[in-house]
Amino acid sequence: MARRKPNIDDLLRRLGYRFERMELLDEALTHVSAPNAGGQSYQRLEFLGDRVLGLAIAEMLYKTFPGAPEGELSRRLADLVRRESCAEVAEAWDVGPYVKLGAGEAHSGERRNQTILADVSEAIIGAVFLDGGYDAAKALVERSFKDLLATPRRPLRDPKSALQEWAQGQGLPPPTYTVVEQTGPDHAPKFRIMVKVKGKETAFGLGTSKRIAEQAAARSLLLQEGVWTEEEHGVA
Repeated sequence: MARRKPNIDDLLRRLGYRFERMELLDEALTHVSAPNAGGQSYQRLEFLGDRVLGLAIAEMLYKTFPGAPEGELSRRLADLVRRESCAEVAEAWDVGPYVKLGAGEAHSGERRNQTILADVSEAIIGAVFLDGGYDAAKALVERSFKDLLATPRRPLRDPKSALQEWAQGQGLPPPTYTVVEQTGPDHAPKFRIMVKVKGKETAFGLGTSKRIAEQAAARSLLLQEGVWTEEEHGVA
């Protein structure tokens, strides 16, 4: 039994965008292996879409996290534009059935290939940019990446790095860590460490190693100063 051809209107509805030039969408969905692809595969649109995506995400981050330092914004950006995130968006669009592939690639399951899905998602963004301009492309990115924006897939930074960046941003010397207590036997020690940042209240952390205790102390100081919140960072 022949597979039912997917309805392009369903894809357009999931994208939330109507093309004036449907040939751009057709190009964005065409893999280089497709019959008669020629020079009209998605590769050039992917190149363009990658840059548009980066700009749109950077603008979203700048507005959404007004207090975040440059380092955090850069890590959030990297998390959102990486291949896995773009592929996740393509899967939400259910774009796989619409991708035009060569017979060999289609039979080997390349419609689920994460690299191809990620490339196609960027190509579609590039196509929308050419068809409707930056505002249309940005609106597509905002709709499609907003959930990923709220829930990063990878830790953005550890507490010690975050505290050092924050102190640097305040024009202060680096934090200092001091072991104030060590208890327990040698094979199972417990450390209590104090962290100081000039002009700020000290904070303490406990852990089964100095590293863990330092991270706990840094987290406590970040929470204490309101740099982090309990909702986002209260648990290690």
